[in-house]
Amino acid sequence: MNDHERAPEDAAARRAIRPVICYPDDGLPQPDMPLYDAARRGAVKIDEVTVPPRDARAFRVPAGHFFRISSVEGPQVGDLNLWNADNLSERFFSGKTRALHGTHVSTGDRLWSCLPYLRPMATIVADTLAWYGTDPYGGRVHDVIGTRCDPYTHQLLAGNTYHHCCHSNLTRALASVTGQPLTGAEMDVHDVLNVFMCTGFTADTGQYFMKASPVRPGDYLEAFAEIDLLGALSACPGGDCSAEHSSDRASCHPLLVEVFRPRPGALADWAPPPVNSYDRSHGAS
Repeated sequence: MNDHERAPEDAAARRAIRPVICYPDDGLPQPDMPLYDAARRGAVKIDEVTVPPRDARAFRVPAGHFFRISSVEGPQVGDLNLWNADNLSERFFSGKTRALHGTHVSTGDRLWSCLPYLRPMATIVADTLAWYGTDPYGGRVHDVIGTRCDPYTHQLLAGNTYHHCCHSNLTRALASVTGQPLTGAEMDVHDVLNVFMCTGFTADTGQYFMKASPVRPGDYLEAFAEIDLLGALSACPGGDCSAEHSSDRASCHPLLVEVFRPRPGALADWAPPPVNSYDRSHGAS
């Protein structure tokens, strides 16, 4: 250790300084959960999509509708991308969602879109894994910290080619539904909500970890679409992510996406949120 790496004499005092929340949520617009709960009662299913293991499928959810992601056969993690159905440049922003709500999301949290739009795309209204909380390792469920398994990192770390990483699965699904070439669709794939995935950071090294998901058949995460959505969900090749991902060795299972339409009039005067009101002048004269 050289002199520049040695701790200063006041190191303990510096470490003892209390943290400050970066984005206090006092001013954050809150979802009308009672309204959503009432609208969900009596809603009818209008569509469903089964996502095969180690693959992805796209789906659409009109604004004011609900969508549910379910485990149907066995423990399985899913990687979710969301876009504005009419403008793919507005997409889910996992980093800002993490900054506003924390590393993992659950009922009452919202999935925010990227800059310059920055508005709620969806609001989580039900989570059957909310009971899990935080385990002794610091693990929690439904993270917005992992990126998505991808063939580039796999090539870097393992030195071989694997085509069914979630990044590639999502790319194929988006290309299929939009008609884009794979190279174009890939540029619209983005960091995900890791549905059902149990993750955290190690206390000693700060490394991102995963462990066996507690998800059981019948568990689900459900959200309300704040705007017209195009979604894509990948059934991760890691299965329940108890050991590894980006391989064909894990036991994998399908996932189910269902879309529900509220009864007429159930949402009263609700309207989709407008895009962020910042004028985009950025201080230029």
